Amino acid sequence: MAPLLQLVIGLTAALLLWVAPVGAILNTDSYDGNIYALYAGNGSLVPPASTLGEAMDSGRTSVVIYYLDDSAVSKRFAPVVSELQRLWGQNIELIPLTTDGLQGRPASGAKDPATYWNGSIPQVVVIGPDSRLVFDRDGQVPLSEINQAISSATGLPAPDLGDINQDGSFNEVNVEVTSN
Repeated sequence: MAPLLQLVIGLTAALLLWVAPVGAILNTDSYDGNIYALYAGNGSLVPPASTLGEAMDSGRTSVVIYYLDDSAVSKRFAPVVSELQRLWGQNIELIPLTTDGLQGRPASGAKDPATYWNGSIPQVVVIGPDSRLVFDRDGQVPLSEINQAISSATGLPAPDLGDINQDGSFNEVNVEVTSN
């Protein structure tokens, strides 16, 4: 009986050690979960507090971020989105939207996020309080450019980026936050 018990314990230990640990990987197009919680330390960004239609109806500046949870470029851009929330707080409607639901569907008007999505990720769109498109860029858009577009749309001065480490890291993960 003892050799059988040793065999069972040995096989159990081998199986436990053989299973790879779970881990999120920044530079792969793998699904790791909510990218804002994992890579920006800010799970409160999704779901957005309001829809684009609600923001337009209330006359607020909207910043729509199109992304995918399983995209390396979206993962690297997540800290920029979190920083926008910190910088602009209640002065804008920050609306991060996954593009899964937009793919292959026709747009249905100015209040529909599909109207502004160009098929790229990440994509940043700033819509002024008058529902005018102010800014539309895709890729790793520099924080300073988004900041200036929001300032132009809101009429508020852009927050100073001087004390933000734009080449630093967040949660021990290097991120691309540029000031070019």
